[in-house]
Amino acid sequence: MKVVIIIVCCFSVGISFAQDPEFSQYYAAPLYLNPAFTGTTNDHRFISNYRNQWPAVAQGYRTYALSYDYNLAGLNSGFGFMAMQDVAGTAGMRSTEFNFLYSYKLPLANKWVISSGLNFGYATRSIDFNKLIFGDQLVLGSNSTIPTTDPALSNAGTSHYFDFKAGALAYNRNFWIGFAANHINEPNRSLVHQYAYVPMKISVHGGVRIPLYGGLAKLNHIPVFSPSFVYKRQANFEQLDVGAYLLYEPIIFGLWYRGIPVNKNADHNPMQDAAVVILGFQFSQFEIVYSYDFTVSRLGPASGGAHELALKYRFEIQERTKTKKRDGWIPCPTFIRKEK
Repeated sequence: MKVVIIIVCCFSVGISFAQDPEFSQYYAAPLYLNPAFTGTTNDHRFISNYRNQWPAVAQGYRTYALSYDYNLAGLNSGFGFMAMQDVAGTAGMRSTEFNFLYSYKLPLANKWVISSGLNFGYATRSIDFNKLIFGDQLVLGSNSTIPTTDPALSNAGTSHYFDFKAGALAYNRNFWIGFAANHINEPNRSLVHQYAYVPMKISVHGGVRIPLYGGLAKLNHIPVFSPSFVYKRQANFEQLDVGAYLLYEPIIFGLWYRGIPVNKNADHNPMQDAAVVILGFQFSQFEIVYSYDFTVSRLGPASGGAHELALKYRFEIQERTKTKKRDGWIPCPTFIRKEK
């Protein structure tokens, strides 16, 4: 039955929709969330992400990402690159993306910045057909090595497509609000030369960074509380992530909830997904954070939840010119980082 379901999902004719991969630690994948975050630090920034979702359900979903970005202050611009791969199921449904990102920043009064970003992506999608069992093979048993004669394979192959994204962001050191549109061109990623369009995804996100000490004494470590949210909508699917982080260097702790309890699905059940616990360590240049999703939907603990790990490395750009110093006041949406 699992094999039949996989085949139906892969070869269904007509328009089909699928949601994008996601990260519970969205702040640790800023370029994926919104291209306007490109170059929003004064450092070179390297980030790697790994997510293993529902490992107990036929290998579930495994997502890998690697990104690099930096701020070219003399041009008020940010440049970045991001590679991502998502693998799902025992047949290895594999989606690979290569993204080039650019952002332009407009400084405003009171140290506010407006950033607009673009993402130009190229992607491929494939599946290992040798791991699938077709109807004509089931007659001889699941262990048969007789090749299938299913006509669907004559049109099967790897999908290649371009993918474009855009976003905008308003921020200062302690507040940010942003908007992003993914899959603006709604690319077709069918594996059998039919129609499998990716619908446009819209997201709105924001947050605030609140230092928990306002006294006159200058302390080396000040606890910071940072509530934030991310709302996403793609075709008929919508999701709301709400939560908060607490940073007391070097410890990071976070609690999140994913779902919209006031909405109900087709079975009239509340739309609930997961509760997320986040724990990590943050140092001057290096950050490591782990999170676990406790599934609260009907899928329950049998799914195995989701494990996620994020590594971030930053190294400063030396100020060499007067222009660099003049533009150096441009802040970044620090999320949970301390101010420099």
